[in-house]
Amino acid sequence: MKLIRYGQVGKEKTGIIIDDVKYDTSAFGEDYNERFFENDGLKRLKKFVEENKANLAKVSDDERLGSCVARPSKIICIGLNYALHAKETNAPIPKEPIIFFKSTTALCGPNDNVIIPKNSKKTDWEVELAVVIGKKCSYVEESEALDYVAGYALHNDYSEREFQIERGGQWVKGKSCDTFAPLGPFLATKDEIENPNSLNLWLKVNGKKLQDSTTADFIFNIQQVVSHLSQFMTLLPGDVISTGTPAGVGLGMKPEPWYLKPGDVVELGIEGLGTSSQTAVAYKTEK
Repeated sequence: MKLIRYGQVGKEKTGIIIDDVKYDTSAFGEDYNERFFENDGLKRLKKFVEENKANLAKVSDDERLGSCVARPSKIICIGLNYALHAKETNAPIPKEPIIFFKSTTALCGPNDNVIIPKNSKKTDWEVELAVVIGKKCSYVEESEALDYVAGYALHNDYSEREFQIERGGQWVKGKSCDTFAPLGPFLATKDEIENPNSLNLWLKVNGKKLQDSTTADFIFNIQQVVSHLSQFMTLLPGDVISTGTPAGVGLGMKPEPWYLKPGDVVELGIEGLGTSSQTAVAYKTEK
């Protein structure tokens, strides 16, 4: 299945994509959140859709898409998880996954504007494969890790490099600004993706392709990441794990870094997980 959430910010409804057509599933009565995944929601939703397909209303393509999952308990990110990306940033290959968090308030829709933060000079892009956890997960073995996965989604792990690197060395500060986690367009359940460790992914800025790689370049694959994280924290249903970005980020551009400015358009996609697009806009003080 391919799950969507759509509508105004904060008032999103649930839906599903069948044969490239969007349908409303509001009558199912549950958001795609921790409680949904925890209580076998995917199986129950599938049954609901099968029984009610003829009565489901179509969702217009003009509708805004929200994050494909409701705000999770946490967004966990893996740093420097592609060999070529580590090389372009002159970083050593990690011996264990580098872990940091991204604030859940950064979550937004896949095609929402990305807001360049106040006082930002180094807002950067990062196309990433996101993993959504399907059931409570603690101390799992690699061989069992995919049993705890609900599905996958496209994610852009926006990063403010000055905040991240030059402001105390706290990565989370450069990762958590509002709109820095567009997720979607949809959540593809794991049966939709044959091998998450071999997916093409790409990103363009103003039409120029800057990232073009495959998850086969992972240093730590999905099973390793899920198992590793579960040794240090309990993963809850609906939690999002963003698995790192390939080479081609602004920070690594030669002869000098290149960062986003208002009006820039970022487009990205992953094989089997659709595409998204964000336009960079300047931060404005609310009145």
